[in-house]
Amino acid sequence: MKIFIIVFVVMSLLGSFMWMMPTPREKLQAKLRLRAKKEGFMVQLVRLTAPRAEGEMDEKVRNTPAYRLPRTNLDKREVGAMFPWQIFRVTAIANEGLPEGWCWKVGERVLSDTQLSILNEVITLLPSDVVALESTPVNVTAFWNERSGEESLDMLKVALGKLIEGKV
Repeated sequence: MKIFIIVFVVMSLLGSFMWMMPTPREKLQAKLRLRAKKEGFMVQLVRLTAPRAEGEMDEKVRNTPAYRLPRTNLDKREVGAMFPWQIFRVTAIANEGLPEGWCWKVGERVLSDTQLSILNEVITLLPSDVVALESTPVNVTAFWNERSGEESLDMLKVALGKLIEGKV
């Protein structure tokens, strides 16, 4: 009976220890976020509310990593004139100027034709697990599920860099 109790206590301690160990996915996320920070990204976990998709009654709310690159190429006049916008990878009614499968949450009809063409080009460069994009006078953000791995971080940096460069 004593041996059974000792084995039970040791197994419960090992189980607790194993429960605290990060999973392979968590290790990958930590490595990816550390690399992103070195590349100039600010990474935050944010509560993201997507617009209602066609045929749905409620908006979808989820916690999503936000990869932000700061804007450093705007002067005061440009900052004041810039309109913030937010788009989602959702099929909805507010999709003017966007490719199929994307819709506006904020900023529909505020971008020029040139800016829209840059935005559409950027959308084609994005990894498939980017669920939303956002632009403010302070930064550009990709809301990314991080499933496509480290090589997608490079694609993300190029895409967001085009938005910053084009002042979209």
